[in-house]
Amino acid sequence: MSTAIDNDHMRAALALARRGLGQTWPNPSVGCVIVKDNRVVARATTAIGGRPHAETQALDIAGRAARRATAYVSLEPCAHHGRTPPCAEALIQAGIARVVIATHDPDPRVAGRGVAMLREAGVTVTENVLRADGEEINEGFFRRVTQGRPMVTLKLASTLDGRIATASGQSKWITSPAARRLVQLLRARHDAVLVGSGTALTDDPELTCRLEGARTRPLVRIVADSQLRTSLSSRLAQTASTDPLWLIAANGVDHARLIDLQELGAEILTVPRAEHGLDAAVMLAALGTRGLTRVLVEGGGKLAASLLSADLVDRLVWFHAPATLGGDALPAIQAMGIPDLALMPRFQRVALREIGPDIVSEFRRA
Repeated sequence: MSTAIDNDHMRAALALARRGLGQTWPNPSVGCVIVKDNRVVARATTAIGGRPHAETQALDIAGRAARRATAYVSLEPCAHHGRTPPCAEALIQAGIARVVIATHDPDPRVAGRGVAMLREAGVTVTENVLRADGEEINEGFFRRVTQGRPMVTLKLASTLDGRIATASGQSKWITSPAARRLVQLLRARHDAVLVGSGTALTDDPELTCRLEGARTRPLVRIVADSQLRTSLSSRLAQTASTDPLWLIAANGVDHARLIDLQELGAEILTVPRAEHGLDAAVMLAALGTRGLTRVLVEGGGKLAASLLSADLVDRLVWFHAPATLGGDALPAIQAMGIPDLALMPRFQRVALREIGPDIVSEFRRA
């Protein structure tokens, strides 16, 4: 059984894990707090790029104080040998007496084996402390492990009537500077940002995280670009040598153009061609194979519709500006061809707040 003190220390471990979101893929972001005699002797989170793990870093900080201490870990310690020995083994060798975990790791190489290894060595293990919070933080990693794709957050910014641009394409800016700053925070907490080729061509975005100090690891910028239409002179292409740029193209694209984009630093991921360009599920599977766990989708309407139609949106963040544009303006979500209300994608609202003059609503799949 956990105690109020256990909950307090686990909240600290979970807060540490949140700090690393977006920067530890393909590994999860884990927080670890080591406590001895009611005193915190070490805190650590997974390092940028996924190694070293939080537990080994915390043990290094604690040193000899780790013996007979309690370790609070936001995710079950790993039990397999990779580039480093298992964290469960490191906790045992350090003399940790008790380990408190928020949630189990579904990775087949772990999946309860970390807990079993600890218990076999005589370590007391308390499980499922603030489990829901642990699962929420690790949703991206869990989806990659269990479904082979990253968690998808769809961000939309529109008028009250769901429009993102005038009929002529004018779109800057519908929402306020305060809302746009929050978008930068969303980028900071994801591994990558994804847009469709139409958005890339129309807006010529850079898609970097401009929140100072929020990231150490560069944000991966991705364009769903079945025909490799991304301009060689675009800001995305011209910065590909310094900030990662991945272009997802259909098999059989022009080889010379592919080479030109690669020479600028872009990585080209080719997938089988679908009837209307790219299959959303296949595209996300390709990103999962590359290790991504959390992807923020920022447009446009065609890409949003394809992901929603395929039930691939896990979280939805919708900014509404207090304005209207009317039916001739461009919609945030293009046609989905839904013939029956029972087939609508449904979401559960989990947050609603004001951001400057705008309102942002956050949803999760129902």
